[in-house]
Amino acid sequence: MARRMLKDEICETVGSEIDFSVMADAVGYALRRAQLYVYQDFIETFAAEGIRPPDFAVLMVLSRNPGLKQSEVAEALGIQRANFVAIIDGLEGRKLAERRKSETDRRVQCLFITKAGLAYLDELKPIWKSHEDRVVARLGGPQARDQLVQLLGRLYD
Repeated sequence: MARRMLKDEICETVGSEIDFSVMADAVGYALRRAQLYVYQDFIETFAAEGIRPPDFAVLMVLSRNPGLKQSEVAEALGIQRANFVAIIDGLEGRKLAERRKSETDRRVQCLFITKAGLAYLDELKPIWKSHEDRVVARLGGPQARDQLVQLLGRLYD
């Protein structure tokens, strides 16, 4: 069992392992560490493309769900409104997505992927697949991935 360091003890951490206490077996901590690994691999894989995970996720959602309200996409992806506006501004600036006023409620912004966005997404999909394949291999293969996805789904469904 780890003990607290007293005020007059010398701070020596070289070569010692960190005792994570109950966090070592905590679901939240394991999820966060896994998320950091997956995000870092994504960032490294897509560095040359200049796209971040939220940008990619938005393009993927818009490619399959044209015309969703801005608020619906943000909520579906768990992105805060202020952050989401910046993401859409960036995608619009690159001509990959566009906002259109709703025909039934002019206060509502509907989102669409552009032809350039679809072409860019087609270029990104093989790169994403290599990233995904690496992550799945680390998990132990498709069966392990399916099990993990199913288990994680229990937390948010």
